[in-house]
Amino acid sequence: MISQKAKYALRALVVLARADAEKALFISDIAEEQNIPKKFLEQILLDLKHQGIVMSRRGKMGGYLLLKPAEDITFGEVLRLIDGPIAPLPCLSKIAYRRCEDCQSEETCEIRHVFNEVANVTRGVLDKTTIADCLVYGEDGKVAEMLDS
Repeated sequence: MISQKAKYALRALVVLARADAEKALFISDIAEEQNIPKKFLEQILLDLKHQGIVMSRRGKMGGYLLLKPAEDITFGEVLRLIDGPIAPLPCLSKIAYRRCEDCQSEETCEIRHVFNEVANVTRGVLDKTTIADCLVYGEDGKVAEMLDS
């Protein structure tokens, strides 16, 4: 399961991708549109800014914009930045591998083999699905519903 923070991050990125590429959006507008607590969204956007996904502008025309094109931002990338590894078992993590404490042999572990298939399929979908792809699903304004399912 992904965290609420990751869901909010994805929803905010979809809103920014849907907006005019040159027009910065205020945190308050994104928060209101997506029903995200403003203070929480501030933290999320700051994290995404530090990771080079969004940028902020100050002043009258200030707010947040995508720094990377929406077609270059994958769900997998965002989930890893916000939630960490995408792996059902620590021994399957690509970025935070840890041997399971109770495992006698990774090569013969039946549980690991099954969840390795699950992880590979999941990563495949998340690493090829971009924020731009999400816009197709969200054209009817149902971004939040798509991300909640």
